[in-house]
Amino acid sequence: MEKYDLIIIGGGAAGFSAAIKADSLGAKTLIVNAGLPMGGTCVNVGCVPTKFLLEVAKDYFRARNYPFKSLKLEAEIGFAEVVEEKDELVTALRKANYSDVLENLPQVTYKEGKGRFLSAGVIEVKGERFSGDKFIISPGSAPKVLPLEGLKEAGFLTNRTALELKSLPESMLVIGAGPIGLEFAQIFSRLGSKVTVLELLERILPQAEPVVSEELQKCLQEEGINIITGAKIKKIEKKDGKKIVVIERENSFREIPVEEILLAAGVVGNSRELGLENLGIEVDKGGFIKVDEYLQTSQPQVYAAGDVSGTPWLETVAAKEGNIACKNALGEERIQMDYHNIPAAVFTSPQVASVGMKEAEYMTEYGTCLCRMVKMDRVPKALALQETKGLIFMVIGHEDKKIKGVHIVSELASEIIHEATLAVKQEMTIDEIIDTVHVFPTFSEAIKIAAQAFTHDPKKMSCCVE
Repeated sequence: MEKYDLIIIGGGAAGFSAAIKADSLGAKTLIVNAGLPMGGTCVNVGCVPTKFLLEVAKDYFRARNYPFKSLKLEAEIGFAEVVEEKDELVTALRKANYSDVLENLPQVTYKEGKGRFLSAGVIEVKGERFSGDKFIISPGSAPKVLPLEGLKEAGFLTNRTALELKSLPESMLVIGAGPIGLEFAQIFSRLGSKVTVLELLERILPQAEPVVSEELQKCLQEEGINIITGAKIKKIEKKDGKKIVVIERENSFREIPVEEILLAAGVVGNSRELGLENLGIEVDKGGFIKVDEYLQTSQPQVYAAGDVSGTPWLETVAAKEGNIACKNALGEERIQMDYHNIPAAVFTSPQVASVGMKEAEYMTEYGTCLCRMVKMDRVPKALALQETKGLIFMVIGHEDKKIKGVHIVSELASEIIHEATLAVKQEMTIDEIIDTVHVFPTFSEAIKIAAQAFTHDPKKMSCCVE
C-alpha cells in the first residue's frame, strides 16, 4: 500500500490548486478523480463552454439587432457547428490548463477512479488502497434534481446535458432564475429557441440587489425571453410529443407546452459514496461537508474545499480554498478564507457583477444606508457604443464614506467590478475614487461617476468633471 503525504479526492479547480501548492512544498501527493473529466466543472461543463456559447449567441443576436444605423450586417449560424467548436475549445483548455500542468508537477500522481475512505488514513480506488497523512476532499457538486411530479418521466436537461445537445430545441422551459438558469435561457433564446424562465420566488437573481434583478429582468424580457416569477410547478406530463408543465401562480393554473425542460435550481455536494460515514465526518442535507474556518472537517487530518464545502459556488473560490486547505494541512499555518470581498458575476448580456454589502445588509447592521444609483446611459463610453442598458449601485459608509458594496448591470460588468473589489477590500472612500484619474472614455468610469453621485447630480456633470 503506497503512502502519500497528501491525498486529494477531486480533480477540479480546488483539487488542482491544492496539488500545485503541495508540489511547491515538496509533498508527495495523489489526486484521485471521478465523474467529470480532469478539470472539473469550470473547464468541462461550466465557465468555459457557457461563456463561449454566450459570446457566440451575443454576436449572432447583435448582428441581427445591430444598434448602428449606418452598418448593415447579415449572420448565419449552425447549431451543430457551434457545439463542435465549443467541444474543441474545452478539449484544448483541459489539456493546456490541467493535463500539461500535471506533467510539470513531479511530486503529484494522478489516478482516475472513485476514492472511498476505508478508515481515517486509507482510501480505496478501483480495488487499490492508498494511505495518506493528510487529505483534501474536493469532488465538487452536481445539479440538484427537484422532486417534481412527472419530471423524470417527461425527461429533462441540466446545465451539463444541455451542452451535449446536437440540435436546437424549438422551445424550452428553464426552471430556476439564478445565474445558470439565466445564462442558458439567453444562450438558447438568442440562438433561436422560444424560452420561458420559471422562478419560484418573486424576482430573478433572488440574492442580488433588488434594483439589479429588476433591471436585468427588464433587459431579458425586452429581447423576448418570457419570465414568470412567483410560480409553482404542480406537475409535468408528456402529451402529443410535448412536455406540458402545469404551473400555479396567484391561485390560477396554466399549462406551458415545451420541447425541452432545463433544470437549473441549484446544486448538491458530491459527498455520497466517499465513505465519510467511516470517519464520522459531518455532511448536511444538501450533501455539503461541514468545515470550520480553516476548512478542516471534524477529522483533524481531513480538509474539504470547493463546491462540496458549500457556498459560494465559484471557480475562483474553489481554487483559493484548495490553496488554503493545502497550506493548513501541510504547514504550521492556520489561514482563514475571507469571503467578504469576493466579486461574482452573471454573464448574461448585459452582465451582472457584485461585490460587498447590499443595501439591506447595511440597513440591518447600521439602521441606515447611504446609497446611489447611476444609469449606464450617464457613462459616455456606453453611449458611444450604444450599450446603455444597465446601472451601477453603490453602498458607502454613512459616517466614513468608505465604499462597502458595488452592484453593476452593464455589458462589461464583470470587467468593471475589479476596481470596485479593490475599493471594498482596501476600504477606500468615494473621495479617493473621485481623486483617481480614469481613462476617458471607458466603462470603468462608471465607478467614478457613481462615487461622484454622492456629491453631485450626475445630470449636471459634464465629462471628466473632476
